[in-house]
Amino acid sequence: MDKANLNAKIKERGKEFFTSIRGEAPSVFNKSWWTGKVMDWAMQNENFKVQLFRFVDVLPYLDTTESLTRHIEEYFTGDEHDLPAVLKWGAKGAAGFGKGLAGKLLAKTIRSNLESMAKQFIIGENTKQAIKTLNKLRKDNFAFTVDILGEATVSEEEGFQYQQSYLDLLDALAKEAKKWKGLFTGDDLDWGYAPKINASIKPSALYSQAKPVDFENTVETIAERLKPIIRKIKELNGHLCIDMEQYAFKDITLEVYRRLKMDPEFRDFNELAIVLQAYLKDTDRDLDELLSWARAEKINIAIRLVKGAYWDYETVIAKQKGQEIPVYTIKAESDAAFERQAQKILENHDICYFACGSHNIRTISAVLETALELGVPENRYEFQVLYGMAEPVRKGLLNVAKRVRLYAPYGDLIPGMAYLVRRLLENTANESFLRQSFAEGAELDRLLEDPVILAEEEKQKRKQKLKKAQEGKIPPFENHPFVDFTKKFERDAFPRAIKEVREQLGKTYPLIINGEEVLTEDKLTSVNPANPDEVIGHICQASVKEIDQAISAARDAFPAWRDLSPEERAKYLFKAADYARKNIYHLSAWQILEVGKQWDQAHADVSEAIDFLEYYAREMIRLGNPRKMGRAPGELNHLFYQPKGIAAVIAPWNFPLAISCGMTSAALVAGNCVLYKPAGTSAVVGYTLAKIYEAAGIPKGVFNYVPGRGSVIGDYLVEHPDISLIAFTGSMEVGLRIIEKAAKVQTGQEQVKKVIAEMGGKNAIIIDDDADLDEAIIHIIYSAFGFQGQKCSACSRVIVLESIYDRFVKRLVAAAKSIAIGPAEDPHYYMGPVIDANAQKKISEYVELAKKEGNILLIRDDIPEKGYYVPLTIVENITPEHRLAQEEIFGPVLAIMKVKNLDQAIEWANSTRFALTGGIFSRSPRHLERARKEFRVGNLYLNRGITGALVERQPFGGFKMSGVGSKAGGPDYLLQFMDPRCVTENTMRRGFAPIEEDDDWIE
Repeated sequence: MDKANLNAKIKERGKEFFTSIRGEAPSVFNKSWWTGKVMDWAMQNENFKVQLFRFVDVLPYLDTTESLTRHIEEYFTGDEHDLPAVLKWGAKGAAGFGKGLAGKLLAKTIRSNLESMAKQFIIGENTKQAIKTLNKLRKDNFAFTVDILGEATVSEEEGFQYQQSYLDLLDALAKEAKKWKGLFTGDDLDWGYAPKINASIKPSALYSQAKPVDFENTVETIAERLKPIIRKIKELNGHLCIDMEQYAFKDITLEVYRRLKMDPEFRDFNELAIVLQAYLKDTDRDLDELLSWARAEKINIAIRLVKGAYWDYETVIAKQKGQEIPVYTIKAESDAAFERQAQKILENHDICYFACGSHNIRTISAVLETALELGVPENRYEFQVLYGMAEPVRKGLLNVAKRVRLYAPYGDLIPGMAYLVRRLLENTANESFLRQSFAEGAELDRLLEDPVILAEEEKQKRKQKLKKAQEGKIPPFENHPFVDFTKKFERDAFPRAIKEVREQLGKTYPLIINGEEVLTEDKLTSVNPANPDEVIGHICQASVKEIDQAISAARDAFPAWRDLSPEERAKYLFKAADYARKNIYHLSAWQILEVGKQWDQAHADVSEAIDFLEYYAREMIRLGNPRKMGRAPGELNHLFYQPKGIAAVIAPWNFPLAISCGMTSAALVAGNCVLYKPAGTSAVVGYTLAKIYEAAGIPKGVFNYVPGRGSVIGDYLVEHPDISLIAFTGSMEVGLRIIEKAAKVQTGQEQVKKVIAEMGGKNAIIIDDDADLDEAIIHIIYSAFGFQGQKCSACSRVIVLESIYDRFVKRLVAAAKSIAIGPAEDPHYYMGPVIDANAQKKISEYVELAKKEGNILLIRDDIPEKGYYVPLTIVENITPEHRLAQEEIFGPVLAIMKVKNLDQAIEWANSTRFALTGGIFSRSPRHLERARKEFRVGNLYLNRGITGALVERQPFGGFKMSGVGSKAGGPDYLLQFMDPRCVTENTMRRGFAPIEEDDDWIE
């Protein structure tokens, strides 16, 4: 095709299209309507837009007038000058009249208007309403595809309900379809070839445990649950389109489609379609592979091509996780990709039916002209637009193409509001075609320009801006990227690494003192907690004799290590981080087998170790520069730091590499020498840390690996006069003993011992009456039962306001019933074994206590017989007086506490002697602010889980009995490992003093 000639035709067609709809505007931008006025204001004021969308999101939960008026006041009275008049009076009424008649009426009006806004995009809240709307659409000659809105599927019960809702919908459509005549033909088919019954479905909603890491099982389960729906569609001579959702499910969805099309039952069923999203960078490749596969298999397929509806989500999540952004970040790149991919589909029209999903007149014109140029028959493509959006576009399309289908969602308002927010984001985005066309009146030539040209212009602008911003700057610290299980190579790396590590099991591991291996007679055997018959390794145990040898080696190595520049010490940490990065899968595999961490949890642990190395190295460089103090002339004052001496690092088993690495690397880079005692149950992982430092070239004697029994060397190590500081993470009981022992000055001791101790928590999450339960349930399950609840930050109490209690508890229990329990090396399993027999016994005792103290909601007895498994337990009717509300359990036992209001919730949350982590799920700005001030914990999380703190982003640590010392991964953590010094020089000589550059005094 002649691209220049085609582009000219596209522009001409676009101008004709605009002319045909001149003077019309989508209702969402119609300023004579309430919706239009509010949307207009949202586009002018970003703060109002944010508040509006958040209020829309919470609205379905505000089921009392009091709750509604309170939220209106909280969301809209802070910046009255930034409110449109239509909402200003509502906010004033809510604030000024409270429960008065005027306030109630105004609040009711706002609710009614916002619900009407939602209904503008939804064909009904139930099947009856939906059928009524569909009948009207068909009278106007529009076909449809129905999509059932649904809350996030957090349990298998909800997944099956979602499946049944589609089967019920299809029955209702079948009954009604008998009355429908084919559009534009009057026969049994629309347009002479298309089924009248058409539905779209979100595949992930069918399976609550869908996850990329468990790829094969997820694909298989979703495919099986789709089959009854496809059979029903096939029986009704209908059409089903499998929607594409978030990027995380993209490859799963594609594979589900292939499996279903290869099934002999559906191989010849040509009315099964899939969605591709043009804004994904992968889509060109995915499309080529899909078309090649279909041609090779001699299978007919159907594709709906859309730009994509999750741009904001994908961008934010990728940035948070440090992963490559999967979507184009320039809008014109998505538009160009759509035209490119549409052409490819049209070129393959003999095997692929095309549904063009777009409101962009340039895009639509490009498809029309490309189809004409290629001679594509009209019965091989159609156009689709969203119900409630771009009414002028759909009317214009109907005149030009006739084959127009509306994507028509229906369902309850709660999930409907989430859908509405996505639609509002699309409409109000600065680069939205509809906004530019109908709200801002952009020039036609610009709107119809070739997106390839627009994309290139934007790329050049960004390139120049980035170059200027980066000039002369050192790259800042960045967290190591999260593992990305959407990538096949990441999924394949874990079983391969586990296999390779398994071939090394059963070895004997020596101590490492002064760079030399030291074997001892006393050995401790470490086993796989999922299979105690599998020996991970035999670890030599240090006695007092070996501790003396290690202290002697550290004492000899200290002067040279101390006197290295901070930059030189930092280089060793950078080398260690490089080694860990290159070996991340094997380092993860050791944790999977030795402590029972799931793939993602093990990878996160190694990532955190890398982060500590990178962050503390940079911090030491920063702190290593002497700081000039004061401004008085005639003197020079410098503050700087020196290391304390020899550090004893006593590490836990639950974060066996991350916390060990954090404490040891901080001590090392600050200039101290280290004796590292790992926990017995994770001592082989501890040995891998020694190998990391060895690979980095840490000098002999600076780091010493001395595993040993606490009963033999614990007190001796802590009390030794040459030990200057102790860094400990573990239980409160052991931590307090260390503090007590370290406080006593021993003979020959030259300095007061410094103790840094992180000692655990009894962490709570508050569920407010307006909480987003879709989010809350998922995050609480992970916070309470991720890694079997064996985290000091884990959620062990959930404090729920009574008005939302029943709804929350029902969904939480159903979600907990749905997770799979088994060996961590199998990614299908969400929860694995606890660390050892002692932990198993202790947690089991707490389960028995739960039966006495409260009402058991769930005990998961369906656990493997072999291995250190305990039943996941949820118990209610717990109050602060109960032991379950006060004692750290360190296992998957979750106490539910019902409260009357937020006052009581915060009081109960603060009612333990721990203060480590906590969280609240609320969409009340005022309640979130109260939590910030009054929920007194070291790490407070608003509307997210309470585990998984990241270095620098969430410096970690608590107070009260949760520990003593500054936050790990924070800007003042290294200061604990050093002593500050200040040197003052008198620079006066015979009345003369040099003038410093920053002296600003004058006579």
